[in-house]
Amino acid sequence: MARRALITALSLSMLFGLSGSPVAAAEFPAGYGAYHTYDEMVARLDAAAASYPAIARKFSIGRSYEGRQLWALKISDNVHQDEAEPEIVLDSLVHGRERLTSEMNIYLIRLLTEKYATNARIRQIVNTREIFIIPMLNPDGGEYDISGSDFRRWRKNRQPNPGTSAIGTDLNRNFGFKWGCCGGSSGNPSSENYRGQSKWSAPEVRAYRDFIDSRVVGGRQQVKAAVSWHTAGEYVLWPYAYTSVKRPSSMTAADRKAMVALAKGMAARNGYRAAQSGRWYISDGDQIDWLYGKHGIFAFTVEMYPRSGGSMRYYPSPSLIGPETKRNKQAMLYLLEHAR
Repeated sequence: MARRALITALSLSMLFGLSGSPVAAAEFPAGYGAYHTYDEMVARLDAAAASYPAIARKFSIGRSYEGRQLWALKISDNVHQDEAEPEIVLDSLVHGRERLTSEMNIYLIRLLTEKYATNARIRQIVNTREIFIIPMLNPDGGEYDISGSDFRRWRKNRQPNPGTSAIGTDLNRNFGFKWGCCGGSSGNPSSENYRGQSKWSAPEVRAYRDFIDSRVVGGRQQVKAAVSWHTAGEYVLWPYAYTSVKRPSSMTAADRKAMVALAKGMAARNGYRAAQSGRWYISDGDQIDWLYGKHGIFAFTVEMYPRSGGSMRYYPSPSLIGPETKRNKQAMLYLLEHAR
C-alpha cells in the first residue's frame, strides 16, 4: 500500500483531540519520510486489522495528555476471545525522539500477520500466545519531536508542569515502583529525566498501568513477558534498574536466573549485550521494575541501534530501518516461544 494511501484509512475523528480542536499532523524532516508519523502508524494498524481480521484486532488502552488514542494491536488466533494462553506485551516510543523503536514494533506486526499463513514457526507462536503491541506509548512527544523544520530531540511527554514553564514528564521515571527512590531521576521539571510531580502523574503511564492490571484474571497475571523498545546502546536489560544489587530481596533466585537466561538468549541472536539495567545505569520509577516488582512479569528494556553516541543517535538513516529491525527477528521469536 502506498505511504500516503495509508493516511486515508484514518477516520476524521482521529485528527481531533478531546476538546474537538484540530491536532496538527506532523511530518518528518526531509529525507526521513520512511519513518512513520502517528497517523501513518494508526493506518498501519488499521490495515493489519482489516487484512487479517482472524488474528489481528486494534484497540485503545487510553489517551495521551493531548488526547491521542494509545492504540494497541492484539495478535493471536481467536483474537476476539480471551484464551488461557501466555500473554506478551511489546511497547515502543516511550521517549518521543527514539524513532527506531516504533519501526521495530511495526516490523513485528507485519512479520506476525503477513507470515502467519506461510511460516510454520510464526503460526505456532500466534496460535499459542496472545501478543499485544503498542507502537507509540508517547505519541504527543513523538509528534512534537517532528513538528518543526528539523528534529527537536524531544524525550518527554507534553504535559505541562504547574508553577513552571517546563513541559513534560519522562514516562520511564513515572512508574510507581521505587519512584524517586534512588537518584535515578530528577525532581527538576526542566530535566529530561523529570519524574513528574507524583508517581503515575502522566496519563500515558496510568493507561499502561491500567492495561497491565486488567490482565490479572482470576487472581493470576496473564502477561508472562514484556519488552519496552528504546534507543540506544544495543543492550538487552533485565530488572532491576533502581539498584545495582544483583538480587534484592523482592526478586527470587529462580526468577533472576530465568531473566538472565532469556536476556542472554536474545542478545546471542541480535548481537546486543545483556546486562542488569541498574548495572548499566540507575533509573528509578522505571517501567520494567514495576512490571516485575508489582506483577512478577519477566520484563526487558531492549536498547536498539546505535551502540555508541553521535549527533544523530536517535535518528538513524532511514536506510537502516530494515536491517536494524530485522536484526531483532530471531531474538523476538525466541522470546515469544519461551514466554510460558
